[in-house]
Amino acid sequence: MTNMWKRADFRLHPAAQIALLVAAVSVPLGVWMPEWFGYENGPVENVQLLVLAFGVYFCYSARNHRPLFAVVAMLLVILALREVNCGRTLFFAKPGMINEFYKWKEIPYGWLARVLFGGYVLLTALLFFCRRLYVPMWGMLRRIPVPMWNVLGVVLGMVLGVYGERVLYNTSVEELAELVFYVSLVGGVHLYALRAAEGAEEN
Repeated sequence: MTNMWKRADFRLHPAAQIALLVAAVSVPLGVWMPEWFGYENGPVENVQLLVLAFGVYFCYSARNHRPLFAVVAMLLVILALREVNCGRTLFFAKPGMINEFYKWKEIPYGWLARVLFGGYVLLTALLFFCRRLYVPMWGMLRRIPVPMWNVLGVVLGMVLGVYGERVLYNTSVEELAELVFYVSLVGGVHLYALRAAEGAEEN
């Protein structure tokens, strides 16, 4: 227990501040916002994709453990593909309808999208395990203090997302909650990339 607390970082870093602020206003702001803010390809989702893009940039800018952060970048791309349903919500909107999209089974060769997405997920997992990237990951987790406020933001994002979807039935609250999750996650990735580089310089 003592070692766990030694590895806990309770400093409120900027990314965590942003995430917690969004979490604090998610429910009242989501209820107040027009419904279309939470639509697919709407303003909130576009900000989510921007945050994930920053995460990919942080990963590929990492100066240490580059193979590990390359796989983390691939995971962030998976999250981005999930947000746009592998492109279905970008290119296959139903004409004259609001926030309605054709299903993959209604699209010629749509089944290929799931196959390609599944292949990409499998490739990501294979790279992680075949290159034994869990070894440097475990070493980083043991050496670098865990940003606890970012962890809290990730948990809050998941809880608020479920609350917005299943209790309030409000897409704006749900999308804002996902934004909390992504900001917290990307902020944590950024901190680990920086601290991994600092540790390498010290060594």
